[in-house]
Amino acid sequence: MQIFRSLFFVLPSRVGAFLSWLPPLAARVAVGWTFMLTGWGKLHDLDSVISFFRDLGIPHPELQAPFVASVELVCGTLFCIGLFSRIAALPLVGTMVVAIATAKWADISSFGDLYGTVEFLYIVIFAWIAACGPGPIAVDTLVERFMASDEHATAPVSSARSFA
Repeated sequence: MQIFRSLFFVLPSRVGAFLSWLPPLAARVAVGWTFMLTGWGKLHDLDSVISFFRDLGIPHPELQAPFVASVELVCGTLFCIGLFSRIAALPLVGTMVVAIATAKWADISSFGDLYGTVEFLYIVIFAWIAACGPGPIAVDTLVERFMASDEHATAPVSSARSFA
């Protein structure tokens, strides 16, 4: 019984704990890179994007196309490197909600159809990173550690600590 427990519970738990840094890093880089590239591509072919937005019935496509392209480029880059990840995820969720509502809605007749879209998968990944953070290998983590150590170093010593 002990071998069963070790093989099917303890070992996978230890391997999972050892590799816990990998899933948020892989998700951030894959999705962030994708949005960074699509934003870059949209910015360099705005006429096509404006025409596509116009065909979808999106209001003011001349304003929306460069805005969405910029959001995808900037927030995708931030998401990829893990800088302001939680904040960068929010506008990207917004672009995916609009994409589903305008370009995909006609094809969605059930929750299963919605869950099967790439846009919904992106929303899930953005929500995960926004809720749980970018993981240990991210610029956010380095900045937070630096700020915490700097704050600790400059904090005045309380009288209770000085006599301890």
